[in-house]
Amino acid sequence: MTKPTTPQHVPELEEKATLIRRHVIRMLHSAGSGHTGGSLSCTDILVALYFHVMKHSPDTDKNESEQDRFILSKGHAAPALYATLAECGYFPVGELRSLRKNDGYLQGHPDISISGVEVSGGSLGQGLSAANGIALAAKLDEKKLKVYALLGDGECDEGQIWEAAMLSAHYKLDNLIAIVDRNGLQIDGQTEKIMCLEPFARKWKSFGWNVIEIDGNNMSQIIGAFDEAGCVIGRPTVVIAHTFKGKGVSFMEWINSFHGKAPSEEEMIKALEELM
Repeated sequence: MTKPTTPQHVPELEEKATLIRRHVIRMLHSAGSGHTGGSLSCTDILVALYFHVMKHSPDTDKNESEQDRFILSKGHAAPALYATLAECGYFPVGELRSLRKNDGYLQGHPDISISGVEVSGGSLGQGLSAANGIALAAKLDEKKLKVYALLGDGECDEGQIWEAAMLSAHYKLDNLIAIVDRNGLQIDGQTEKIMCLEPFARKWKSFGWNVIEIDGNNMSQIIGAFDEAGCVIGRPTVVIAHTFKGKGVSFMEWINSFHGKAPSEEEMIKALEELM
């Protein structure tokens, strides 16, 4: 495990993560559908990236700059990404209420029509391939930017992930950092019962990747991992982030029914009380 760091503003990032989780709960309750557990598990990672690690701005044309890029490969966690983008100023926070609504701005999975979304998502297994293309193009254009791709652990059942992993290492894409939200659960149950991933870290290493393992709900460890990954030369890095599905809400943590379940009115009220 990476040793934790303690930047002075970690409490501010943790407070921001709580705010994002509150947005997610409200959004999903209003929509009446969506993916609660996987959105909450990766919130800390998104907050660390967008409010501390990445170079980005809603006011800059990313195609004309060296802004960092983010790909949400586990597209069902779109509510957490949308809430993060809204808090960063990519679109008004009020638009969060439009999630999954007819004629609403925010679709159930990421779409490039939404400000701040780099790649449309929905079908699992494709995000790392897209990230490869962006990272390789940046190398060819001599742009000093980083590409971050957030994967689900259940998503790593997909063969395309491992084909993409081979390509990343082959082209020595040290400007690419993949993050696996290792919450241990996928839609049908525990990952190790559906399709055993272990020895997970050793698999990535055997594909030529630098591997960092952390507590993916510990802000200091997340920041430390990205600092470490930014210093790696000649190969891509994967951060295996061990998280809790439903993190932050006691009755949702490690409960697989919340993979694709929106909170009821009573559950929303109780969750918001916990997220104070």
